[in-house]
Amino acid sequence: MKMKVLSRAGFAGLFVCAATLFAACSETSSSTDTTVAVETTVSEVAYPVTAGGITLEAQPMRIVSLSPTHTEMLYAIGAGGQVVAVDEYSNFPAEAVALGTKLSGYEPNVESIAGYEPDLVVISYDPGNLVEQLSALDIAVYIGNGASSLEQAYEQIEQLGALTGHLDVAVQLTSQMQADIDAVVLASSASATAMGEPITYFYELDNTYYTVTSNSFVGQIFKLFGLENIADGVEEGNDYPQLSSEVIVSSNPTMIYLADTKCCAQTPETVSVREGWQKMDAVVNKNIVQLDDDIASRWGPRVVELVKSISDALALVAPSK
Repeated sequence: MKMKVLSRAGFAGLFVCAATLFAACSETSSSTDTTVAVETTVSEVAYPVTAGGITLEAQPMRIVSLSPTHTEMLYAIGAGGQVVAVDEYSNFPAEAVALGTKLSGYEPNVESIAGYEPDLVVISYDPGNLVEQLSALDIAVYIGNGASSLEQAYEQIEQLGALTGHLDVAVQLTSQMQADIDAVVLASSASATAMGEPITYFYELDNTYYTVTSNSFVGQIFKLFGLENIADGVEEGNDYPQLSSEVIVSSNPTMIYLADTKCCAQTPETVSVREGWQKMDAVVNKNIVQLDDDIASRWGPRVVELVKSISDALALVAPSK
């Protein structure tokens, strides 16, 4: 990939259906207001700029975001003032919610989008022929498919930074994210090995037991801590498998991470009363961790908060008896 503006070395799909759906299943505004702090200076960007497969002739000043993850990215890099509309699930930051727009990212209406007279539309996937229709109206479209690694997440942040005229801030943000994540993982290394045996986990996407493997974006984050995923190898070639209750119980995970606290109202209490789950180590030792669905399913700046949540829970893990 070539860019006219590039200042980070190494600047080189879509979350599988289950993960993407659960990213949007919460309709309430997120109560978490923590973000990675960066200095909001504007880059000196010379247009035209090419990034993410598109070329912009001028700085976009009327951006429409149909992706909650990319809405967070845009505001975090200082491009929030250029955003004129967001989709119905873009519930963070508060400034995005305050726009009062409720466009659909799943069944987008081209006329509604065009009504905002955008010079850039940001999406995480193309539902049908949206790109074709918007291109016919001479509207540029950036597609940021679901990241499969932290590096891809950083790359998308920097691509948006280049396209919007905030590359310096974007690079500063990704560098800070990397530093913060590295620091958290390093500080947690002792906790991960304290038990003297592998720490296993089950990551719950919904209450029908869809989960992720270590090859997924989220799974790779857990792998940073040396944790073992009970879903690995269960269904070859599928990184978002649905497990049976029997498989989960027999695997007896050390920890359970709930990424369905909003969409499916799951809590340690609802988990503990599931048939056959009462004797699992994670239940007995109260190692059931409640995550924020939105943070856990988006690959934006708040992924640092997910890393911290994993670390905090790991520090409190009770050894099996």
